[in-house]
Amino acid sequence: MGKESGWDSGRAAVAAVVGGVVAVGTVPVALSAMGFTSVGIAASSIAAKMMSTAAIANGGGVAAGSLVAILQSVGAAGLSVTSKVILGFAGTALGA
Repeated sequence: MGKESGWDSGRAAVAAVVGGVVAVGTVPVALSAMGFTSVGIAASSIAAKMMSTAAIANGGGVAAGSLVAILQSVGAAGLSVTSKVILGFAGTALGA
């Protein structure tokens, strides 16, 4: 009781690794599907609606550092190494 067998430990390790990989791989795909692409915000997308709402709320422009600005930056340039590490750890924790 209380002791994991080698098989259980192996499955937990695999689940943790898969969770980390999925977390890092899913974010860019999800952002692209929302309309945050490498060439800008896609017309008639969720991202376009978010940008419009943010611009109206800020008197015509999207504020630097806002959620829309950050998501567009990630959509255009991809995740930084630091972001990948953080997402990997979060995914690993959730997968384990």
